[in-house]
Amino acid sequence: MPIPGADYLRTVLSATDSPAITIYQPTHRMHPDNAQDPIRFKNLVKQIEESIIKAYPVRDRRALMEPLLKLQDDAEFWNHTLDGLVVFASDRRFDVFKFGKVSDRAIPELAIVAETFHTKPLLRYLQSADRYELLGIGRDNVAVFEGNRYALDQIDARHVPSQFLEGPARPRTQTPPDADNERFFRAVDKAVAEHVSVPSGVPLILAALSENLTAFRNVSKNPALLPEDLSVDPFALSAEELRARAWSVVEKHYLARLAKISEDFGLAQARQQGTSDLSDAAKAAVAGQIATLLVDADQVQPGKIDATGAIQTGNLAEPCTDDKLDDLAELVLKMGGDVVVVPSEHMPTKTGLAAIFRF
Repeated sequence: MPIPGADYLRTVLSATDSPAITIYQPTHRMHPDNAQDPIRFKNLVKQIEESIIKAYPVRDRRALMEPLLKLQDDAEFWNHTLDGLVVFASDRRFDVFKFGKVSDRAIPELAIVAETFHTKPLLRYLQSADRYELLGIGRDNVAVFEGNRYALDQIDARHVPSQFLEGPARPRTQTPPDADNERFFRAVDKAVAEHVSVPSGVPLILAALSENLTAFRNVSKNPALLPEDLSVDPFALSAEELRARAWSVVEKHYLARLAKISEDFGLAQARQQGTSDLSDAAKAAVAGQIATLLVDADQVQPGKIDATGAIQTGNLAEPCTDDKLDDLAELVLKMGGDVVVVPSEHMPTKTGLAAIFRF
């Protein structure tokens, strides 16, 4: 399924499903490296089953385990992996996300059965400020891509029409009439807005042949669509070439957004409506007072923040140590605030965080 946004994270963070199963796994794009991925996943599923037996000994685990077992044996799925995988499973959901490279750091390998889902590694990816999407329109087909500065990958956008409308007497090689094009582009625009842009909340780039750029823009009502286009057949470029061209468009918007948020934080702090102090931010997050939180993508502060805002310091040498910054981000999201994960060089503070209060 397509990578979601903050609204999805809020539903997962507030879910009361129990037991809640979370699996994170680094994966590989190419053979022979990807041959090990289903084997590693099978081992993680075994860990999950053992944890359920231990924590819920009288629980009938067959319904919980069935979709995991089905996924581990799905050869088609494992032949088309990216750089990472996350699974959230419970009695009421079975969500699987593939995602590309997040940073120079590999995602952790985790298999957890708990009262709630473990969202922190996914949170950092979904809230990173450099995410964008790309709508590619070729000569007779359409695709949607999701990316960041590191990678660009086609996503499963099954609700978006993927081929130009064809009349019964017109072969695919014949140029469709303008009316058909307009009707098709309206359908594409509506589907992308509803099923891609609204859930993710990230900017959208249009990459299309020149004859389709103006026609699509004339009917588009998607507010996520950036003003700049890529006048190119997206299917004639390699993934890396398309990523590089897309990032050249997105980067200036990305830098402008970070500059604006940093400016807003500076003004808020000067008016005592913002803070870079973790203790103050934790108390404000619990009270629902944080409107926007910037988190340093490259900083880890071992420990945890509980539901009352109390802070505990941890030790990185311990494998299960949490990150206080991630805990703070979860608290802000739960209370309806926005979280933006920012590279160190663009952070307005050195403390790993910058919080702007609602009032």
